[in-house]
Amino acid sequence: MFLGTGSGVGKSVLTAAFCRYLKNIGIKVAPFKAQNMALNSAVTPNGYEIGRAQAYQAEACGLLPDVRMNPILLKPTGDSRSQVIIRGISTGNYSAEEYYKNYDEYLKVVRETFDELSNDFDVIILEGAGSPAEINLQKTDLVNMQMANYANASCVLIGDIDRGGVFAWLKGTVDLIPLNQRGLIKGYLINKFRGTLSLLTPALNMFKGYSDLKCLGVLPYFKESVIDQEDSLSLNSLNKKYDSDNNNEDKVIIGVLSLDKISNFTDINPFLIEDDVIIKIIKNPDDAYNIDAMIIPGTKSTISDMDFLIKTGWAEKIIRLSEKNILIFGICGGYQLLGNLISDHEGYDGKIGEIKGLGLLPVKTVMQKEKILKIARHNIKIPFLSHSEFDVEGYEIHIGLSHSETGECSNHEHIFAYSDTKPVAGTYLHGIFDNDDFRSAFLDYIRSKKGLKKIERSISYKEIKNKQIDYLAKWFSDNCDIESICNLINI
Repeated sequence: MFLGTGSGVGKSVLTAAFCRYLKNIGIKVAPFKAQNMALNSAVTPNGYEIGRAQAYQAEACGLLPDVRMNPILLKPTGDSRSQVIIRGISTGNYSAEEYYKNYDEYLKVVRETFDELSNDFDVIILEGAGSPAEINLQKTDLVNMQMANYANASCVLIGDIDRGGVFAWLKGTVDLIPLNQRGLIKGYLINKFRGTLSLLTPALNMFKGYSDLKCLGVLPYFKESVIDQEDSLSLNSLNKKYDSDNNNEDKVIIGVLSLDKISNFTDINPFLIEDDVIIKIIKNPDDAYNIDAMIIPGTKSTISDMDFLIKTGWAEKIIRLSEKNILIFGICGGYQLLGNLISDHEGYDGKIGEIKGLGLLPVKTVMQKEKILKIARHNIKIPFLSHSEFDVEGYEIHIGLSHSETGECSNHEHIFAYSDTKPVAGTYLHGIFDNDDFRSAFLDYIRSKKGLKKIERSISYKEIKNKQIDYLAKWFSDNCDIESICNLINI
């Protein structure tokens, strides 16, 4: 099990790295995270929902995502409540107090699911959540030390040196873990190191006087960008350098609106492999300048985020951008925000009520109790992008249906909509930019408007992503004591 001194230290990434390393040496391996709190999720082939990071880890194992890899998923909805998803199916929105009343039931679920998954694989790489040292939560923490103890898992503690104070973090974490569970921790890894290793070596030696834990490696900062992260802590890492002193006339600049309740922002990852594309994560509408396109990503609560757009001035800004013929593209909740009306009279998506949307697409969205979860394939055509048709595939995760109203819009089974008068479009299909032909048409439209040449090449996002997972595994094995780590699982 990979444990962390806190959130965002690299547990998900290192789990994927080690999974791919084991897969490459012929081990039948699978990931497991008992309970995940994340706004990024994925759909399994049989229509269940799991954390996005576990789907990425499954890919690292050469597997399709399996609901058993993440039996409990919590998706914050705001107001101290979360949507509780048990073995891939939503059971409703609950407060923390309500959730913990069912602790014994959830503990049984994660243990039975772990046993079931273990029977099908030689090795399970478990991932913890946050920190195991949250002393007020330890009695009901079913994802960290209790899970490690049940699985009899050897634990490796990960610390993030980039934030500073890594040795205090490591020492403090171990000291706050119950005595009867500390023996499960076999060593530590230092992640996100940017310096010269020889300068860190004295500190590693000094730390031996404070802890018996073995240092299992120092991992340099991983600079590659095509990694599916699970929460908004990593959102800024998607921001390619934006040089405000340069007019960037030879680049395609895509603004991504950082919604208050943003989710599934990994949809923009495919743009990171494009050499002439700059991603600009934008939180303030005043910063939405010099952009060639605006992507409005998913949201966990569409009505709440429509309120957010109005109160912050974003709504007015987006409408002005559309009037300047800036390409605007909404995905899932972003698609719903672009419509005329959003209705949620039962609070299925978080906030009860009805609100006018941005009015850029003549669609009306009505929230419903049943969540739509499925892998989807469609043949689509968005005329202002290209007169060609595209076979695209992705996945749907949404509460609510969007229906066409009479007006400037064509709609494909309520999954896609576009304007006939402005470069505005939306879709429920997550992963649409993973489709190379569609992504190329999207970018070539912008390049043409900007007077840039189209890029003629055959580039596969999936192939590049797969190569980067191999590179991730090599980065991991080259910079840690891989023999000692493998010995922890008798390999």
